[in-house]
Parts: sequence; structure tokens; C-alpha cells
Amino acid sequence: MKHNKVGSVMTTDVVRAGYGTPFKEVARLLATHRISGLPVVDEDDKVIGVISETDLVARQAATPEPYEPRRRFALLHGLTRRARRQAAKAHARTAGRLMTEPPVTAHADDTIVEAARTMAQHQVERLPVLDETDRLVGIVTRRDLLQVFLRPDGELRNEVIEDVLVRTLWLPPRSIDVSVVEGVVTLTGHMERKSETEIALSMTRRISGVVGVVDRLTYRPDDAHLRTQEQALHGVADDWLRRV
Repeated sequence: MKHNKVGSVMTTDVVRAGYGTPFKEVARLLATHRISGLPVVDEDDKVIGVISETDLVARQAATPEPYEPRRRFALLHGLTRRARRQAAKAHARTAGRLMTEPPVTAHADDTIVEAARTMAQHQVERLPVLDETDRLVGIVTRRDLLQVFLRPDGELRNEVIEDVLVRTLWLPPRSIDVSVVEGVVTLTGHMERKSETEIALSMTRRISGVVGVVDRLTYRPDDAHLRTQEQALHGVADDWLRRV
């Protein structure tokens, strides 16, 4: 299911900064490209941090006024680690000093659901996307993740038939009726085993862009006593079910 991977929705033309990129250049990049954040990479194109508009605002907010006593910013030893980090940003002149680290990232092979959970857990709006060697290959935002719900009903129907029914369950394309309306998939028909219905429903729910699944499937009441030949035939489906 290629559409449920981060790599299918990420932006590959990534605006980035290096550790030594000046503060004003970072601000210019954000303004010019109309983005709210960017990754900071090292010489090997590996992400070492992330800068957001919040970091820039925090830097400005933490900068003392000319008339303000310096002792307020000098006594850092009694502050928490986070407070010390924020105070240090008041004097940041480069991306490396300004960035938030360690970066929260995703991999291109991660599912969209995993990326969404990571964003929610860490309360971030974007994730730098890494390849198998942990190098930057893209960036994904909350808006990108929501794009999957704009997939046409016909495209969703084809994916259910081809990926779920044919390739996984080895069923004829028209053995089960698949209808999709506004992202809601209805499966109607008869299957030989209850386990097959469970696989069909579970896999369909996991397809990116599916809003809901209506179950109108029936199955043979007793599928506990299977012949060895039947077990071999459905081995792939059984393996998938155990991973659900």
C-alpha cells in the first residue's frame, strides 16, 4: 500500500540550513519560502536540529532591553536545563545555536499513522524525513498528512480490490462487492473463512484516505477444521493476520 507511507506525501525539495547559517539568513529563508520551520543539517546531510518560527520569536523575546539589568540574564546556574537553553538562544547568531535538538524525525517508510502519532506526541507541526541511511530526503507537515483524505473514491476502491482482495487474499476481483462513497468503504459478499473477513476489514481500515468501513461480509460458520492443503493455500493471509 504505497499511499500509506510518509514518502508518498512528503515534500522532497527541502529548505534547510547548516549549523553556521546566520540568524538573519534563517529568518530570510522562512519568510521567502513562506514556511514556519526548517531542518538544520550537518556536512553529511544528516539532521542535527530543527528551527521554527517559535525559536526565532523566543530569541527576540529573551533578548534584554538596553536598560534592563544584566544580572537577570547572568545568573543561569539556578535555572532548569530548558530555561538555560532558552536563555542561551537570546544570544544565538547562527542556526546551530538557535535550533531545537534532538530533532523529531520520521523515515520515508514510516506509515502516515505513525507520523501523525509522532507529531501529536511531540506537539510539532512538521517532521524532517530521513532515508535508510538517516539522511534528509524530505519534510512532511500536518497538511501533507491530511492530503490523503482527498483521494478520489474510485482510487480507494481500486486499492481495496487490488491490494486487499487480489494480492493478499487471492480472491477474484469481483468476488466481493466494493463500493466507496465519500471515503467510506462498504464490503459486501461471502467469504469462506472468518479470518479472511477480519483481514479484509483490518487492511481496508489502514488504507490512507479511508474514512470508515461498513462490514456486510458473511462467512462459513465453522472454519476451525481446515485441511492441510487449505492452510498452505491461505498461508500468506494467516501470516498477515498474526501481525494485525
